Amino acid sequence: MRLAEQVTFGGGGLDRAAALRMDAAALAGLRAAPQARALPLWQGKPLVGPDGLGWIAPDHPVLGATGGETVFLGLAGGAARLAVDLSDWVPAEMPDTLGAFLDPSEQRHPGLPETHAFTELRRVMTGLTPLDAELAATARAVLGWHATHRFCARCGAQSRVVQAGWQRACPACGGTHFPRTDPVVIMLITHGNSVLLGRGPGWPEGMFSLLAGFVEPGETVEAAVRREVAEEAGIAVAEVGYLASQPWPFPASLMIGCHGRATTREITLDPVELEAARWVSREELLASLAGEREDILPARKGAIAHHILRLWLADRLD
Repeated sequence: MRLAEQVTFGGGGLDRAAALRMDAAALAGLRAAPQARALPLWQGKPLVGPDGLGWIAPDHPVLGATGGETVFLGLAGGAARLAVDLSDWVPAEMPDTLGAFLDPSEQRHPGLPETHAFTELRRVMTGLTPLDAELAATARAVLGWHATHRFCARCGAQSRVVQAGWQRACPACGGTHFPRTDPVVIMLITHGNSVLLGRGPGWPEGMFSLLAGFVEPGETVEAAVRREVAEEAGIAVAEVGYLASQPWPFPASLMIGCHGRATTREITLDPVELEAARWVSREELLASLAGEREDILPARKGAIAHHILRLWLADRLD
């Protein structure tokens, strides 16, 4: 698809420098260089300043006081970029919106500039440069994996971090574990001049997006598209084609954008998966994106659904 890598979190061009992950001496030298920078995250929320991500020096005192994991993200302009988990810090007021659809709260650490705050990535993702967006997504996903995979899945013993944060090794049974990515299909299902949109339970009032679902073991991407659409909306889909992909670190998905052509139009809703589903014409979608409709609010800017829908309206899918 034309413009496929313009999706948020894609096309940043990060040099992940995977060969350095096992070279402790080289990593120590890169970390000590004056150009090296680290990105603190708290509860999955990156530090954000007035001009974007809140990069600080790797030897900043705040980072030395944490017991959280550190991940070598890669190189930017030849300089090291790290992510450090500060989730063991307890702010004066704990927000009750952590884990919400969109967490509006911000937390300011007393040891960091007052202009910097830990901010939900979905709130700022469209304002970041492509490289910083890729770095933030990578940091959130890998640190989130460490937080939930501290024990060996084979024997239950506590594992340790190796390969600069890109692997966990079990000292008891020798098992090795790697950051997981869950494949999710998200599909532009069209029939003539209309696109199929749905809304999940608990979404903001009026918000609609493309249908999506996890790929199951032993299933192709194409089969997953047809199964998910049939299960959620009762619509049959014929040919399926690939459009674009997007890392989606909430918590660890890879969104695989596809285009499917429906052969039926009658919707049979699965109320467990969807609160509503409807066919929306090009004209209705254009009015929605222009802010002229209250019953159909567009998918969030920065999400691959928004990207694909805009390209469909512009006839730029090929």
